[in-house]
Amino acid sequence: MAENFENHDYNQDPNPPALGQEEEAISEVSEGTFIEHSEAVDASAEKQEPFVASPHLHPTTPFHYSGRGCANSPVEGGDEKRPPQQALSDTPDGVHRMQKFILYETSTRYYIVGSDSQDERYRMLKIDRTVDPGELSIIEDDVVYSKDELTQLLAAIEDGNLAHGGLKKRCAMWGILGFIRFTTNYYMLVITQKTIVAMLGGHYIYQIEATELVPIITATSTKKADKNPEEARFMGIFGNLDLTKNFYFSYSYDISRTLQYNLTKARESLKNGLRPSMTSSADYNEMFAWNHYLLQPALQYMTNTFDWCLPLLHGFLDQRKISVFGRPVYVTLIARRSRYFAGARFLKRGANDLGYVANDVESEQIVSDMRTTSFHAPGGILFGSPNYTSYVQHRGSIPLYWSQESSPSVPKPPITLNLVDPFFSAAALHFDQLFDRYGAPIIVLNLIKSRERVPRESLLLHEFTQAVNYLKNLLPNKDDIIYKAWDMSRVAKSRDQDVVEKLEETAEDVLKQTDIFHNGYGDDHPIQLQRGVCRTNCIDCLDRTNAAQFVIGKRALGMQLKALGIIEDGYLKYDTDVSNLFTHMYHDHGDSIALQYGGSHLVNTMETYRKINQWSSQSRDMIESFKRYYNNSFMDAQRQEAINLFLGNYIFAKGQPMLWDLETDYYLHHADPRMEKNKRSYVKWWTDSHLEKMEIPPVVSMAELNNRDISFYDEFWSEYYRPKALSAFPKIFAYRMASTAKYATPWRCSIM
Repeated sequence: MAENFENHDYNQDPNPPALGQEEEAISEVSEGTFIEHSEAVDASAEKQEPFVASPHLHPTTPFHYSGRGCANSPVEGGDEKRPPQQALSDTPDGVHRMQKFILYETSTRYYIVGSDSQDERYRMLKIDRTVDPGELSIIEDDVVYSKDELTQLLAAIEDGNLAHGGLKKRCAMWGILGFIRFTTNYYMLVITQKTIVAMLGGHYIYQIEATELVPIITATSTKKADKNPEEARFMGIFGNLDLTKNFYFSYSYDISRTLQYNLTKARESLKNGLRPSMTSSADYNEMFAWNHYLLQPALQYMTNTFDWCLPLLHGFLDQRKISVFGRPVYVTLIARRSRYFAGARFLKRGANDLGYVANDVESEQIVSDMRTTSFHAPGGILFGSPNYTSYVQHRGSIPLYWSQESSPSVPKPPITLNLVDPFFSAAALHFDQLFDRYGAPIIVLNLIKSRERVPRESLLLHEFTQAVNYLKNLLPNKDDIIYKAWDMSRVAKSRDQDVVEKLEETAEDVLKQTDIFHNGYGDDHPIQLQRGVCRTNCIDCLDRTNAAQFVIGKRALGMQLKALGIIEDGYLKYDTDVSNLFTHMYHDHGDSIALQYGGSHLVNTMETYRKINQWSSQSRDMIESFKRYYNNSFMDAQRQEAINLFLGNYIFAKGQPMLWDLETDYYLHHADPRMEKNKRSYVKWWTDSHLEKMEIPPVVSMAELNNRDISFYDEFWSEYYRPKALSAFPKIFAYRMASTAKYATPWRCSIM
């Protein structure tokens, strides 16, 4: 359900009220219709040349990594115009994000009016509807208006367009996701409904509930566009990607990066006199921004792109509350799905020649003591609160060149190694990227089968083992990659071995190597960093991988609760309230990832591996197996087309085959080897800076930064508390959150 403008009400109206309605309407003409711009007002702006988007933007351009540590380092590519990080002196009024928008239209223009969460600052964006097909003209008004000033401006716009039909309200919206062109004109994709799903440090995270694709054409040319069969077919394919399922965004917190990156980077930025990047979307991680291609026209033309546009995360997000004698502890689980080499199960296997793997998902669990809300510590220590912890895991397909050709007549298609690479160049690129994102060590937990009657998975076991051993033996420190191959399926079927017990032992070893992230400052609350990551895979990176990640995550959860002073021992028993809550979260997490990649829910769950509820679990597993088989056989191609179009893997060009005529999308996901100029060394395959140990971030206090108010650096106060909004407890997200208190015994919450 969508969220109301005024408060976080879950009984939302799909058409939110006008901007500033909590005090009074700005200037209502008829049913929310405001006012249009006179041509005189736009006289100076008309001299600007319209923007023409490049038709050659392609996601397989080699990317260069920079940055270090267990966080998503900036991934830069192409010649994109990314706004520089702002110096503190450049923004004397602090941070003020626009969060509410209304789209108006005249016969020749779109006008987008945006305001901040307090309805104190208003801005306007103008889009010309009369430009030639294939062009886009965006005029950004840099003036910040008060409510009265905006009323006068809109009145002038209305007067100037009365002879041409006046101004009509198109829709209320919550942000722009970008612009896309199929065969002729551009379209603008906007968010029309949203709902809150999580809160971190006072910053809300939202899930999309509804979107609208707005054509950038004049009203008289709409019918003509509808008659274009190719355009209509592209729109149908584009609509096959359901943006209302597992797509997330935030106005004031960078959800494309890990908590460790955001907090440590914020402290480094402040020390260097720069605005913290976590409070802006401009420094988003391109790997996890699924609308990155759609943002390119705005990035290349608009000055303040992310005042209007929002990066979009795809994956999973859930947040629940542990109540320990009234002490609130939030558990947040975030899964970030990579946009590189993305697609359906049998159509995307292994790795491409840039080192990106199929079903690449980063999972982060954040545990926070919510007795205080913000990321800041007492005494004005910015981004130093010791109440926040996190742990990150990674899953991804085996980084070799392999595939499976799906067939309706073959439920389990044979696995084929497509290319024999004696230097394992794709795996080398992949592990170098992991070093950059997470640091060392990389713990490789390989769960594929070792023995089969008809060799399938086992074909990859020898090749992957050989690849890892080859790469690690060339490293300066061989322990920077730790490899563990374990046939989880065989152990699960064994009567004399306990698969969960074996996973618990593995989890303990993993946590000793990587540790967890615990924010803090000084000697009393020292910061603790996660160094390295556990990379888990089975053949699909779904059922077995999710179970293994759950057990590792449960062990990390115990360590996080211990670090926060909630429990004395860092071990959590099964079937306690906290373990059950975390089990449900990870089950939903696995189901979402499985639906996105495999087309069905998890086939084997933790109940399967713990061997409980065998009868009901077995029947459920059979149903999900059939669903996965059906979707892989008949629906995957349709889903892949939608993904390729949305991500910009396929871009229409005259004289080129249509998307639906392609026999394979191989060339959409692999770089042209003829364009490769400098090949990487087969011996020194890593980047030295990626293996450098991450430094402890500095402690920064407001006293060092001229004692400005906290809102100058972080607008969590107005974002979280909404002082001008009239609300009630049943409407507040924290009050409605799923919690252990809802099913625990009245006098205690079982943790250990």
